[in-house]
Amino acid sequence: MATDSNRLGDTTATETATRLVHRNINNPNAVETDSSISSGEVTNHVEKHAEDLIQWKRHVERVKSKVLDQIQGHLSDLLDKALTESVQTFTQNENHGNNHVNHVNNNHVTRDGTVTTTNNNENSHRTHTEKDGKVFMDRRSILDDLFEINHIRTIYHMFISVLFLFIISTLAVDYIDQGRLVLEFDLLSYAFGKLHIVGLAWLLMFSYTLAVPYYALALWGTLYHRSPVQGVLSVGAGLVLSALQAAVLGVLPIYVVFHYQLPPASRFIIILEQIRFLMKSYSFIRENVPVILKHKTKEGEGPRFPTFSSYLYFLFAPTLIYRESYPRNPHIRWSYVGVTFAKILGCLFYGYFILVRLCIPVFMNDSNKPFSTRTLVLALFHATLPGMLLLLLAFFAFLHCWLNAFAEMLRFADRMFYKDWWNSTSFANYYRTWNVVVHDWLYYYGYRDFLWLSRRKFRTAAMLSVFVVSALVHEYVFTLGFGFFYPVMFCLFAFFGVAFNFTLNDNRKSPVWNIMMWTCLFIGQGVMVCLYCQEWYAQIHCPRTGASFWELVTPRSWSCSN
Repeated sequence: MATDSNRLGDTTATETATRLVHRNINNPNAVETDSSISSGEVTNHVEKHAEDLIQWKRHVERVKSKVLDQIQGHLSDLLDKALTESVQTFTQNENHGNNHVNHVNNNHVTRDGTVTTTNNNENSHRTHTEKDGKVFMDRRSILDDLFEINHIRTIYHMFISVLFLFIISTLAVDYIDQGRLVLEFDLLSYAFGKLHIVGLAWLLMFSYTLAVPYYALALWGTLYHRSPVQGVLSVGAGLVLSALQAAVLGVLPIYVVFHYQLPPASRFIIILEQIRFLMKSYSFIRENVPVILKHKTKEGEGPRFPTFSSYLYFLFAPTLIYRESYPRNPHIRWSYVGVTFAKILGCLFYGYFILVRLCIPVFMNDSNKPFSTRTLVLALFHATLPGMLLLLLAFFAFLHCWLNAFAEMLRFADRMFYKDWWNSTSFANYYRTWNVVVHDWLYYYGYRDFLWLSRRKFRTAAMLSVFVVSALVHEYVFTLGFGFFYPVMFCLFAFFGVAFNFTLNDNRKSPVWNIMMWTCLFIGQGVMVCLYCQEWYAQIHCPRTGASFWELVTPRSWSCSN
């Protein structure tokens, strides 16, 4: 639109100048009034006047754009404030005057962080505020909004075109080398092998998580207020449940991974689902135990338990924070679900071509060379670009597509699974906005609970504990997923992550720091892809000869030269 306006300004200025020339030609008296002005000077004067008009028009367009942006921001703030006040007033009136009415499960959310949860099983309201934990509200994912802008959608189209180039180049190389068109996906079939074992293991973990934590909580809650030894009962129930969790959600997935020698992608599925079920069940217990403890029993009445359907919904909902109800959309857009799953499939093939075209040829040949600084540096810069592409693909495929697809099928309305992490000027903000789903769990059940236990005295220790737990879990996933121990992820999180969090903090506002953040991300992803690929091929070419502790924890790429 700005281009059209400039073009319109240019046309208007030219027409004005033309009319001025014609007026002077058609009116001889105007020329005769000053015989000292030549026709050339008149032409120069007209051209200068036209150029001034063009410049003025462009200046006006720039001013108009700035004014509209400012007005839009002020109007948005005013509307948010008005909506907050009106909904808050309505909620307060409803709480005071309508407590006797049974309501359908729903959330009334205000913009200042207050949500009123109503339950059709009970004649009372429960007001949930930000102090109690995360507040859910109806909101879209940022990329869904950005993709409605033509300029942003064009960038998305550019990534799709690169995928087509990968496919064409692979076909061309195969045709030149083998004389025929070959498009085999042997790497994908290997990585996702033995899916029937994965499905059986997942079904067992899901069945346990669905039944045992729920009925264990219900049994403990029923006996708690009747028992004369409430402390002993609580400790005993906690120990029994912890033992069951460790056996079924702890030992069983590890046994399946190693006993059946699952390939990498299948391993990652089981390990990530193991962690998800552990985090979900912990959130369910953590959110409901305080409610049961605070419940004042009446004669002939037991404590209120969450419904089984709400817990079942939570196990599939794209959040790790349990609520008895969430804001819901009115209907399911099945076309959106289909397109989103197609995007996930496209990202899978995208990652396949990145590995096949950019990573495997480089590191397969480098694995035969002895380890040296030169080899490491060259491999690092070879891995920087594919590493960053894989990071963006993982973000888009999982945090945007996968979570949005399940949210749409479940009519889950709160789609803020991430924020605008790409605009971060500090790593502190990047860690908060990259994965909001996991960050919320770590913040409310790790950071805030640590502060509560320490009476808010050790904020730095609370932050460090969250980083250490996150680093250990990431390293656990990568160790079991790849089948070897190489603490790259742990070092990046526990050391560099902590250092960047305190040095590149929220006080950094200049765009220069955004460039620094992206540079560090490129280097970090290059380090990960480089070292893990080198170690993968070193494990193949130089297998272990023993089972001693030091041989298990020492990377093979440091000494392999075959």
